[in-house]
Amino acid sequence: MLQGALAGLAAGGLYAVLAVCLTLMSRLVRVVNFAQSATGMFGCYVAVFLSVDLGLPVWLATVAGIVLGGLLSALLGWIVSTWLAEADTGTRSAVTVAVLLLLISLSFILFGNKPQPFHPILDGPAVTVGGVVISQVTVVTVALAVLVAVASRIVLSRTPAGVQLRALSERPTTAELLGIPARRLSVAVWAVTGVVSTLVISIVAPSQSNDATSLAMLVVPAAAAALLGGFRRLDLAVAGGLGLGLIQGAAAQVDGLSVVRYFLPFAVIVALLLWSQRKEVWDAAR
Repeated sequence: MLQGALAGLAAGGLYAVLAVCLTLMSRLVRVVNFAQSATGMFGCYVAVFLSVDLGLPVWLATVAGIVLGGLLSALLGWIVSTWLAEADTGTRSAVTVAVLLLLISLSFILFGNKPQPFHPILDGPAVTVGGVVISQVTVVTVALAVLVAVASRIVLSRTPAGVQLRALSERPTTAELLGIPARRLSVAVWAVTGVVSTLVISIVAPSQSNDATSLAMLVVPAAAAALLGGFRRLDLAVAGGLGLGLIQGAAAQVDGLSVVRYFLPFAVIVALLLWSQRKEVWDAAR
């Protein structure tokens, strides 16, 4: 079971990175980006096309796919910040659901509905601890999750751009009146989170279910992890993603629980939503 749990840690690192991106998007640009993993999926599919069908080197095709994922996310951010600047969070988030469905449909049209032949960027074991093998993918994804969270915290607290982003998230109207370039900063947040999402998906996709729908719906376990931190705390988003991956990996080793692991993210989301509403329910019952 320990080996299974550690195997699940690779997916946990992926969830954690996506959860950090979702948390940043929610805090800084007031969007729950349901297309977070879909833009990454589409960039990875284009990378496979460039490598397999056009013969580009894997590294060059991967870089092109990551850039495309960032550009797609930036384009979506530009549309939202231009035409939905005054809309509430629910409306802005609803637009990303439409983009999620659009990208899944477009991938079916362009690439078919079968999983793509991804070339592993990382392969093989990294270390063996007490007879338990830890893969390179696991080490890199977990390290990337921690690195992205720490780097985001440093940028937000110690750089002029981070201070401007925090001002925009707390007092958007006041910040714009003071001359802070809201649209440019918002698009930059969309672009960076798009690049990071595509990068981590391209690392993990060869070892996971890599059809378009499965990759695009990675946003569900990522949302469960982000919800643990209330879409505000980066440390809890990382912990939630890693913990969810560990539990799913351990459950996969038990015959009676192997199917249940697919429903764990939904169960976590429901449990956290009910827990977050407990005060209102108790107050109403008094």
